[in-house]
Amino acid sequence: MIVRALALAAGLTGAAGLSQFPEFSQQYVQRLGGAVDELSRVVARFERDAADLGLAPGEALRQLGSGGDFGARQADGLRETIARHERLSADLAALRGAGPLDRARLALHMDDREILDRAWDDFRPAVPVTLDGAMFAGAGFLGGWLLTGVLLSVLGALLRGGGGRKRKGRRGMRVEPPLSASPHRPQRNSAQ
Repeated sequence: MIVRALALAAGLTGAAGLSQFPEFSQQYVQRLGGAVDELSRVVARFERDAADLGLAPGEALRQLGSGGDFGARQADGLRETIARHERLSADLAALRGAGPLDRARLALHMDDREILDRAWDDFRPAVPVTLDGAMFAGAGFLGGWLLTGVLLSVLGALLRGGGGRKRKGRRGMRVEPPLSASPHRPQRNSAQ
């Protein structure tokens, strides 16, 4: 009874938690799009400034980096910005237009810590009323219920010492009650 109650509670917790994924992932993708837009402006301006001077972006970074400590720090910052722009643009391309089920499959593209933190700070859980939310709630319930049921069963088997196996005698044979204790068998005479 306790195992079922705990499994039910875990299932409901899983349902409540996982049902929030469609909305949270949507907010993440929106923030990701905003970050890519902003980084695109920075990278475009850098490339435009380099082109105005007749420089390729790599050459412009090299020249900036050779301009003392401050220039080197600025060049490193621009390299990081360009790399982040490329990474986030690829993530956005993978996630944009994807539905919640596809976003769950592509969850590795939702790994930018800064965007995750900002999306989480603004996220407010709500009761899902969409089909996607209901599907994720069902998956969360089933996953929580099954996981808890399996873990509690394994734990119970370990605590019982062997998972409920029949007790065996010294030589591995089953121990039977004495024949005289059986009401259906006649007693043997030991003199025979």
